Amino acid sequence: MNRLLIAGLILLLCSCKKYIQKQEQNALEAVVTNGLWYVAGYEQNDSDITSSFSGYLFKFDANNTVTATGGNTTVTGQWSDNINARTVTADFAGAAAPLVYLNETWTITDSYTDSVSAKCVDTVNHTTNFLQLKKH
Repeated sequence: MNRLLIAGLILLLCSCKKYIQKQEQNALEAVVTNGLWYVAGYEQNDSDITSSFSGYLFKFDANNTVTATGGNTTVTGQWSDNINARTVTADFAGAAAPLVYLNETWTITDSYTDSVSAKCVDTVNHTTNFLQLKKH
C-alpha cells in the first residue's frame, strides 16, 4: 500500500511540475506574441550598434515565426525559447546586417512584460553581445 501511495505522489508531483512549466511557457508566449518589439539597445564587442536597428519592428508569432519590418524591408525568421534554460534563439536565415546579428541563442538576463535584456557569446566572432528589446 505504501509503495502505491509513494508512486502516486511521484506521478502527481511530476504532473504538477509539467503543468507549471506549461503555464509558464504559455505566459511567456502571450507576452512575446502580444504587440511589436524594437531593439532599444545592442552592444557588440563593446561597440554600441543600436542605431543599425533603427526603424525595425519585430512581430513574434505563436507558430515560432518572427517578422522584422524596417522601411521597405520585411524579413521572416524563426524563434524558439527554452524556459528552463532562460534562453531565446533567433534565426533570420540568409539575412544581411543588422538582422544577422540576432541569429544567436540569447540568455535572458532580465525581463518584464514590456522589455527583455539578454546576452550571448557570438559563436563566429567570439564576442559577448548584449541586447535589449522593448515593446513599441
